[in-house]
Amino acid sequence: MEETPLASLSLTHVHYNPEDPLSFLSAWLALVPQALCVAYVTLILASREVEVILMFAGQMGCEAFNFALKRIIKEERPKQMLGKGYGMPSSHAQFVTYFAVYLTLFLLVRHVPTVPKPDTTSYFLMRVGLAAGVCLGAGAVATSRIYLNYHTPKQVLAGCAAGVLCAVSWYVATSFLRTKGYVDWVLDLGISQLLRLRDLVVSQDLAEAGWQEWEGLRKLKGRGHSDHPSAKSD
Repeated sequence: MEETPLASLSLTHVHYNPEDPLSFLSAWLALVPQALCVAYVTLILASREVEVILMFAGQMGCEAFNFALKRIIKEERPKQMLGKGYGMPSSHAQFVTYFAVYLTLFLLVRHVPTVPKPDTTSYFLMRVGLAAGVCLGAGAVATSRIYLNYHTPKQVLAGCAAGVLCAVSWYVATSFLRTKGYVDWVLDLGISQLLRLRDLVVSQDLAEAGWQEWEGLRKLKGRGHSDHPSAKSD
């Protein structure tokens, strides 16, 4: 009886030139989508923020769109690469472009923190810097796909265009859901309350608000100790 040949789970399998430092760096950049998925799930479990859930849902929708496009267009990868699957459009480029564009729209348009009240100018510049950094990172990931010969420039540009389309479309859709009260309706459901879902990140800087709350409790605890000095022995 012949044994069934083993298959390979190639989610993190990347071909690169070990003698080329840029090729090695590009291979690590190829793992960014997997790292972002881990970050999504971690943030959802840790924060229960509905905005993160919405962004992740759009990310998965973007992946499904890429899956469909590849099987409709059926364009092969560059001949230098013996990788499996179609190459048009680049799924890596589409993934990171969606992430960068949606996060930029959130940081610069939707995220309007009122608690705690930040210094408006410096806080906005910080968000601009963060958005610019994310976009540069997305560009590096997309470029690495060309450098590793996994995609042609046309396939990468098509992936970026599809990512922008998905990000803008989903941002508009979620804005509609928020404006019409559907997000609040979902948050009022029993299952949402059981899961402790919340929607604070739109109006709060969670890191700053959490730190200020902790700092207030720490100072209150310190005053409590000073009000009750230890008794001295006679």
